[in-house]
Amino acid sequence: MRIGIDCRYVRIGRHDGISRFTAGIAAHLPDRHDAVLLVHDERQLESLPSGLPWELVPAPTDVGEPFVARVVNRLGLDAVFSPMQTMGSRGRRYALVLTLHDLIYYRNRTPPREFSWPIRLGWRLFHLSWAPQRFLLDGADGVVTVSRTTAGLIAEHRLTKRAVTVAYNAADPAEPRDPAAGRQRSLVYMGSYMPYKNVETLAAALPLLGPDWTLHCMSRVSDADRRRLERLAPAGSIVWHDGASDEEYLATLRSATALVTASRDEGFGIPLVEAMGVGTPVAVSDIPIFREIGGDAAEYFDPSSPAAVAAAVRRLEDRWDTASAASRERAARFRWADSAEQVVQAVERAVADRARRRG
Repeated sequence: MRIGIDCRYVRIGRHDGISRFTAGIAAHLPDRHDAVLLVHDERQLESLPSGLPWELVPAPTDVGEPFVARVVNRLGLDAVFSPMQTMGSRGRRYALVLTLHDLIYYRNRTPPREFSWPIRLGWRLFHLSWAPQRFLLDGADGVVTVSRTTAGLIAEHRLTKRAVTVAYNAADPAEPRDPAAGRQRSLVYMGSYMPYKNVETLAAALPLLGPDWTLHCMSRVSDADRRRLERLAPAGSIVWHDGASDEEYLATLRSATALVTASRDEGFGIPLVEAMGVGTPVAVSDIPIFREIGGDAAEYFDPSSPAAVAAAVRRLEDRWDTASAASRERAARFRWADSAEQVVQAVERAVADRARRRG
């Protein structure tokens, strides 16, 4: 079987969540089928496994995206897996498996700020109703999602008649922290500053922890967000990395007491797995997806309460050695090889289901 892997969402230069998911799956595909990488820019190949055949197809933002199947049909593929749910499916002659990562933007309708205004407008309109989502998912032969939490929401809202497969996100393997090196009274936040991420609660917890605590914010930040958050915390207690390299991020994690996030909603939470994988415990919002990822290794708090954040960090301090060991054990459950296997099984079922419906 020849399977096309839709890699058009791979970022050039630095991964985001969907880009990392795509690259992780592509790099760990089992070898029982032939894979073809579908890209819209040759520079995307720098972040993808070498040695696999590839084809250029139009970008997912192209106006012809609803009819991209006409281009893909010429490649003679038996199936295509896409890490998003928006790949055009009209007129296709191959099995198609789409991915729905989360339903965040039905509850938090502010679109990502990096998009142009036409895309942001379309984003808002898309999320005003469940109907467009159902139309897209039922246009495929199978659906993948990255957590059981989101799979439950897909079922709750009856978003598709197709089979839904869970293929977890994961983190690239990294050298664990040295237990003998000790830890700083520092916290790490990796993520954006969109409203639902609720970074304000983390900043407001710093004065409750004491004057020697710092919060390392790793992602790029606007001047407005920087000023807003600094007003909530003691002077100098927030360390701005403004877009850290992977090496800088991991070094900061390995010396920290905990990774923290007060997000009110997530589809997964790769930073949790990254932190736990190197032995840094996490203190996170008490929401279902974080319970699914962190299990008993994490500490949880009410995301509306800075005092609850501070209390969760202190609980981690009290059991830090145990929490560090439990975190590494928990993170080992999330492996790209397992996720890629689940994706390929979903594709195999989709091919069989499509043949059954058509024959």
